[in-house]
Amino acid sequence: MHLRHLRLRDFRNYARLDVDFPPGFHLLLGHNAQGKTNILEAIYLLATLRSFRGVGGAQMIRHGQTGYFVGASVISQGGHEIKMYWSAAERKLSLDARPVRKLTDYLGVLRVVVFCTEDLQLVKGTARMRRRFLDLLLSQTHPTYLPLLQRYTQALRSRNVLLKKRPLDEAALESFSHELVNLGNQIVQRRRELAPKLSPLVRLAYRRIADDAEELRVEYQPSVKTDFAVELAQSRLRERTYRSTLLGPHRDEVQLLLNDRSAAHYGSEGQKRTLAIALKMAQAEYLTGIHGSPSILLLDDVMGELDAKRRAGFLPLLEHARKGRGQVFMTCTEENWPRELAAGLQRWEVRAGSLRPGPL
Repeated sequence: MHLRHLRLRDFRNYARLDVDFPPGFHLLLGHNAQGKTNILEAIYLLATLRSFRGVGGAQMIRHGQTGYFVGASVISQGGHEIKMYWSAAERKLSLDARPVRKLTDYLGVLRVVVFCTEDLQLVKGTARMRRRFLDLLLSQTHPTYLPLLQRYTQALRSRNVLLKKRPLDEAALESFSHELVNLGNQIVQRRRELAPKLSPLVRLAYRRIADDAEELRVEYQPSVKTDFAVELAQSRLRERTYRSTLLGPHRDEVQLLLNDRSAAHYGSEGQKRTLAIALKMAQAEYLTGIHGSPSILLLDDVMGELDAKRRAGFLPLLEHARKGRGQVFMTCTEENWPRELAAGLQRWEVRAGSLRPGPL
């Protein structure tokens, strides 16, 4: 799988961009605020229909314009053409010149794994960030998972609306409770199946980067202990007080433990950064194992944040992607790009919303 061509119109600071990318390693070099990360964001947007920066469509429109266009040619078991337009008044997404009606028909055409500074929130942030990590991985490997998650979210919102009303409509609440339990049990089952497959990959990646410095454990902890229906009924009195659904997969946690202590509370900044990268490395390895070919890797100034020892542990993932005819996009400044990767890479100079091949 690789991105053969990228086309941008009025996206971030790019008025117009058309560029071809062969398979292999692409190094995007430039000073800050020139548009390096915007390239990665556009690729991630094509793959997942969302920004890894956590912003909405309006923030991705070039200043003074009304909408943006992102298009791509993708090589993935044949060729595919993607076209995406977003404005406040209109949104279009097409695959091979046909409008996309269902996300399940689209997701998976382009698979990416992004490494960025926001990944630290996987360790330092709330449980919601870690749940989203599991959900993204399941969405990339199970076509039915995202629609399942969307139906659960809608049932949860409807149930919470009912809990806020007085008097309480018991019959309607019971109906949504039944739907919530049915959908929630399926989500928990998928997460339970994923956790023991992912955990050893995270541990191995962490050992590679940290050089066996600490023992890492990843534990999935559902908020439902045994029976969702029974426990939900038992929480009804508390729900009346808080006017919210207090139990279900939307309250699950993924514990990250270093030497049996919480990484978020007791880990150093270096350990947290290493763990965040290990989670993403595991994601990349898991997707490769499932699909048989490496995903596109997007690295946003990650290598510059690692010391020499941790960087050496990270390099095998990049070599694995290169040997598998994969594609890697890495942003760096001239000062901090990793010289260990000098062989066989394509350098690009990024300046003020323009991209051009740089010297090798």
